[in-house]
Amino acid sequence: MDTELPHILAVDDDDRLRELLRKYLTEKGFMVSTASDAADARNKLATIDFDLIVLDLMMPGESGLELAGDLRRTSAIPILMLTAMAEPDDRITGLEQGADDYLAKPFEPRELLLRINSILRRVRAPAANGAVAQGPALVRLGNVVFDMERNILSRDGTPIRLTDVEESLLRALARHPGAVLDRDELTRRTGAGGGGSEGGRAVDVQVTRLRRKIEPDPKVPRYLQTVRGKGYVLRPD
Repeated sequence: MDTELPHILAVDDDDRLRELLRKYLTEKGFMVSTASDAADARNKLATIDFDLIVLDLMMPGESGLELAGDLRRTSAIPILMLTAMAEPDDRITGLEQGADDYLAKPFEPRELLLRINSILRRVRAPAANGAVAQGPALVRLGNVVFDMERNILSRDGTPIRLTDVEESLLRALARHPGAVLDRDELTRRTGAGGGGSEGGRAVDVQVTRLRRKIEPDPKVPRYLQTVRGKGYVLRPD
């Protein structure tokens, strides 16, 4: 077995869907393990290093939301949330609990594949880039540094993983330091949620998550500030 293949854990209480995920993703070149519930997933996570989790939101016992929230406190493993609920509040709740992306059921297998590959490309980009680029644009936020050329955020030299949307959000703001970008503009640049109020609320969620990674005190932001009635502004050192 090729141990270089990305290893995915598919967690869903639906036996049929779980098997379909295993079969389809295996055919597309992934190693795939499955779990029928959160407890089963925890047992496998304790012994295997996975590259990504495809996680059902609604499961009996411990829900996918609860599992994602708990995992995010101790792990940076990417999470793609599957949900049968298409309401904006449900999707935003998934992001708040630490999901990197979400996909509503029923879904097209090709879209699932595209989203998985997008997440994995983002996670693996720093390692794949190799050599340090010449003259990198460094954005300094206290002891946190964002290298825009290499897409690397670090604190005191230790890398901090960003999701696709978080990286796009930080990059958009960092390209215009001191300038206020409104929610519609940030939605367009990052793809956070849909249009209108849903997109604006999704941006707010991503700002909250990003602040936890760059601010000394996320509750009193020093660098990523809210401009009431207008949007957000990044004020680097």
